[in-house]
Amino acid sequence: MQIGPLQYELSDKLACHLLLAPDIPAQHAVEFSHRMRTVVDTVAAPCALTERVVNDIAPIAHLTLGSIAQTSWRATKPVEHRAALGFSYAGSYVADKNSSEIRLLSGSETLRVQRQPAAEKALRQALLKVGFKRVTGQGVALPGVAGELFDQANDAGWITFVQTDLERLRDLGWQIVIQQGFHFELHEVEQWYADIEEGPEHAWFDLELGIEVNGRRYSLLPILLNVLRRSPEVLDPQSMALRRDDEPLLVNLHYSPNQYAALKPALNVVLPYGRIKPLMATLSELYLKEHRGDSLRLSSLDAGRLSALDDVPLVWQGGERQRDFAKRLKQSEHVALPAPQGLNATLRPYQLEGLNWMQALRELEVGGILGDDMGLGKTLQALTHLLQLKQNGQLDSPALAIMPTSLIPNWLDEAARFTPQLNVLALHGNNRQKDFDQLAGYDLILSTYALLPRDLETLEPIVWSVVILDEAQNIKNPTSKAAQSARQLQAKQRLCLSGTPLENHLGELWSLFHFLLPGWLGDSKTFNRDYRTPIEKHGNSERMHSLTARIKPFLLRRTKEQVAAELPAKTEIVHWVDLSDTQRDVYETVRVAMDKKVRDEINRSGIARSQIIILEALLKLRQVCCDLRLVKSASAVNAKRTLTGKLGSLMEIIEELLGEGRRILLFSQFTSMLALIEQELEHRNVAYSLLTGDTKDRRTPVKNFQDGKVPLFLISLKAGGTGLNLTAADTVIHYDPWWNPAAENQATDRAHRIGQDKPVFVYKMIARGTVEEKIQALQQKKAHLAAGVLDGGLSSGWKLEQTDIDALFAPLKG
Repeated sequence: MQIGPLQYELSDKLACHLLLAPDIPAQHAVEFSHRMRTVVDTVAAPCALTERVVNDIAPIAHLTLGSIAQTSWRATKPVEHRAALGFSYAGSYVADKNSSEIRLLSGSETLRVQRQPAAEKALRQALLKVGFKRVTGQGVALPGVAGELFDQANDAGWITFVQTDLERLRDLGWQIVIQQGFHFELHEVEQWYADIEEGPEHAWFDLELGIEVNGRRYSLLPILLNVLRRSPEVLDPQSMALRRDDEPLLVNLHYSPNQYAALKPALNVVLPYGRIKPLMATLSELYLKEHRGDSLRLSSLDAGRLSALDDVPLVWQGGERQRDFAKRLKQSEHVALPAPQGLNATLRPYQLEGLNWMQALRELEVGGILGDDMGLGKTLQALTHLLQLKQNGQLDSPALAIMPTSLIPNWLDEAARFTPQLNVLALHGNNRQKDFDQLAGYDLILSTYALLPRDLETLEPIVWSVVILDEAQNIKNPTSKAAQSARQLQAKQRLCLSGTPLENHLGELWSLFHFLLPGWLGDSKTFNRDYRTPIEKHGNSERMHSLTARIKPFLLRRTKEQVAAELPAKTEIVHWVDLSDTQRDVYETVRVAMDKKVRDEINRSGIARSQIIILEALLKLRQVCCDLRLVKSASAVNAKRTLTGKLGSLMEIIEELLGEGRRILLFSQFTSMLALIEQELEHRNVAYSLLTGDTKDRRTPVKNFQDGKVPLFLISLKAGGTGLNLTAADTVIHYDPWWNPAAENQATDRAHRIGQDKPVFVYKMIARGTVEEKIQALQQKKAHLAAGVLDGGLSSGWKLEQTDIDALFAPLKG
């Protein structure tokens, strides 16, 4: 048989077509071409041929794309992706870079088609410009004979090429061959959807989030869960925060949760991180829990988190109630509804927002924490809320407000002043039992944390319209009688008022929510495992974000800097004091003894179980810093007045400030220290008022100071840290610091609050080099913990470490 030039030409064309076929491996097509040429060269009968040089044929770029899973343990990536670049001249494919011409038979002549190096280089440069890099050596995704091999830097590069550059190359005449199984053959997402199925009595709902591809629905919950488990770094909150919203995430919809299951052909889609972020931020750790097939079962209160999905273009089906809940909760702070008629006050914009927030929570049958800074009018907002409920006909049973005993007069005064329409009863004093049968005739009942356990038998059967806990940090210990009794009260709505819902550790916040929304933050053990330990001990910012997101719908917190910019400036000044020689000697004696006692206890029980001993030791050292007469063991100190050290410095400050016409609040944690200060003031004939826990009549000393009858007010930190409005003051002195910054700030806010029109100066008297100086540094750690959780910051947690112990009990310098 004789094979002529026509058959020779047809063999080349057939091989080229095979190479262009997506379902035939490139290597097979190239091998076929070589074998056909060999056959033709072998069996073709010799004949006289003429040669002609052709140098005007331009190359056509030929790009083959392929992927293959790698099973070798040496493989650096689980899947290899390659692009092979070759060129076509007059239908003849060439992949090598060595030949300068291609020999073709056409009839009775041989065509010597000259390759165009410059044109091939330009096509190669076009490929490099879209992110490809040359690959040296052999690969497995495509054979080397398929062409010069290229790769992208990462998956994002491949996705960008397929999405934006591939069609442009086709439009320029490039021949593109996509091999079967190519990883980045992407399918279009036709629609994003969200389906909600509500459970009985609105207790829970099932949520399914998904996408529609090729007319079929795919739930994203199991798919993203699979990505999260296999490659947690891809959806790690910190990593996602660094990704652009338009950055793509490649997802295979034909994933298999069972690694031994037969894999279906990949069905890949690209999901932009801009849409993934709100999904993950909304559901967060919920993805890690058990899901019901394609959906996730959530508590009805979780509906508040659906508002974070507003920016995702979802087609919703069902869940109108849950979505309305989320929308109203989100908008409640910003709805400009008017204050109720008859209110004897003009509410500031942020106070109106607080009112509408509490009203929205009531309609949604949930409660919350009003966590405004001290001095921003939480009591007024709560009273206005009750007045609005009364006018709406919703105060069909009394409201109950529980508070520290010292705040009863303040609530009575503000109710009489701002909301006289409310019929208020103070259920207080030894004769309160006579009012037990008359409670239903009042709008608001006032009681105290101390009396609540005693009166629980009377208060528990009543279904209160609202139960309000003022200074709610009083139930920060969940095992206290007050906390246990508060949780037994029945109410249509529960509210907490606290400028310091978190003072020392996250367990306090859990206790408030355990009263407010039982089970919302899990039980105590689960909360410690999921939040407290990761945040406080390890500074886990992702857990911090998760906790903040979970409590945010039910916590309204505003600082004075945010909403009361018109307040005059507050200036904090550290006034350093040097200990007297006698104080230094006693301080070192006490320090050495206490240091040994603390370290022995820590060695026996560990830091966590040594808190009482540590606090006792610190108390002794702080008392030495204040005045030696507070230390009973300091027998060498006689009872005569001593004006050295801190007390002497205080008298100098007071004399100077009073000479300037200043009005002063002086705080100390020790009532015994206040008694010593009293002696000095009386010796100097300085008029003052006094307020401690033993003060029965709180109104008189407050009125005397506010009316200008006395220029100086001595206040114990515990008795006067809350419930006082002392805007006549322009100066605050903290005689002895403590490491709870919230307590000091509360005291300072007696003066720096709404109604203050003068700059406020805050002096902190600190004994240099002593435990007081170390406490200042620890204060910042506690403040960072509170800011991180309540204000959504990124701070890490706080804990008392061995280094802190070493610093607190360090010897005096100099």
